[in-house]
Amino acid sequence: MRTLLAAILITLLISGCMVGPDYKRPSAVIPTEFRASSPEASKAEAASLGDQKWWEVFRDEQLQSLIRTSIQQNYDVRIAATRVLQAQAQLGITRSNQFPSVSGGADLSAQRTSKSIIFPAIEQSTGQLNLSATWQLDFWGQYRRATESARATLLATEWGRRAVISSLVANVASAYFQLRALDLQLELSQDALTARRESLRLTSVLSSHGNTSDLDVRQAEQLVYTASEEIPDLERRIQQEENFISTLLGNNPGPITRGLRLTEQPHSPEIPAGLPSELLERRPDIRQSEQLLVAANAQIGVARAAYYPQIALTTSGGFQSDALSRLFGGPAGLWSFVGSLTQPIFTAGRIRSGVRLAEAEQQEAVLSYQQTIQQSFRDVSDALIGYGKDREFREQQELLTASAKDAARLSNIRYKGGVTSYLEVLTNETNYFAAELNLAQAQANELLALVQVYQALGGGWQP
Repeated sequence: MRTLLAAILITLLISGCMVGPDYKRPSAVIPTEFRASSPEASKAEAASLGDQKWWEVFRDEQLQSLIRTSIQQNYDVRIAATRVLQAQAQLGITRSNQFPSVSGGADLSAQRTSKSIIFPAIEQSTGQLNLSATWQLDFWGQYRRATESARATLLATEWGRRAVISSLVANVASAYFQLRALDLQLELSQDALTARRESLRLTSVLSSHGNTSDLDVRQAEQLVYTASEEIPDLERRIQQEENFISTLLGNNPGPITRGLRLTEQPHSPEIPAGLPSELLERRPDIRQSEQLLVAANAQIGVARAAYYPQIALTTSGGFQSDALSRLFGGPAGLWSFVGSLTQPIFTAGRIRSGVRLAEAEQQEAVLSYQQTIQQSFRDVSDALIGYGKDREFREQQELLTASAKDAARLSNIRYKGGVTSYLEVLTNETNYFAAELNLAQAQANELLALVQVYQALGGGWQP
């Protein structure tokens, strides 16, 4: 027993040795500011939109309710959560290899031989109780490196879950804004159809009294049909968009409750982007990629440990007797201790290839990490450019719609005064209606660009 205690003490003293490289974050080329970011947003003290909670960015209460429901019920989020549980269990399995495994057993038997002419009947009972322990010593840090890898994989899985939530928040918000844009376009089409039907009625009355020609009636009918043909298509798109949102919520297809109108959605004209260096700590896909790199780096140590001897300790103890009554007394006690060492001698290059494989996978993880960082900078720059240009387009579209509206008004006055033909009314009314629909989509595009900026900056996953 003293020998066993001494062996355990020596093991604890030398257990700090670990082969393989310790993790160091790779270098990455980080720009001083995002392209297309405003000077105010580029200041070091400026906060980033990505730091805000999603309910602070999207302030429509109905949209907030939809996002909360989707986070609770969406299948992608729930699947990602189960992957976290799997990684937690795998970490527990891997970590258990660092500790001894202990098992116990019992064996009780009774035997009676039949009586014969020569020998009398014999009854015999035996018993055995034992407790054994096996410890594969982690002298070279193989199991500790494997645990380090499993722990990093768990963190990567958790960041993957957060990336799913971030994408889900962006998808729900984008779908909701697109739905409200379709609602607005349907409302404009229905209003235009009502007004044009009244105009057609008046034109028909004038034609019946000989005050205008049948050509004017046909042109008035074209205006009616132009407005009415938009309605079925918009209704189709609205219901399909509702079905898409229902799926994001984890529900069967159905109607979606609305909140604020598209034109009432609050948002800031300027977006603070923050510092590019902070993106490495905020974006979940970057954090996930880095943890996968940590896991791959630790696997190099696991592979290199196979070069060195494997040391195992096995001990057992218990009681054994040919009579149950003497099982715990007398000379029934027994114990044993065995130590073994196994050194690979010839493996036909298997260990060397294993190390090369781990190193190549680590290099791939490094490149993937650096690529993810570079792609994230592009995502932010593209989103900022898109938001700025969509805002400019919306402003110009507002001017165009106002001008088209006034042109339609003036053409109606000129027609009623007999100065021009109904063709001028047809042209300007068509231009005005198209401008209204385009303005609604331009307003939606500006909000969609806001969602893209928020997601690119790493927002949306915060609890």
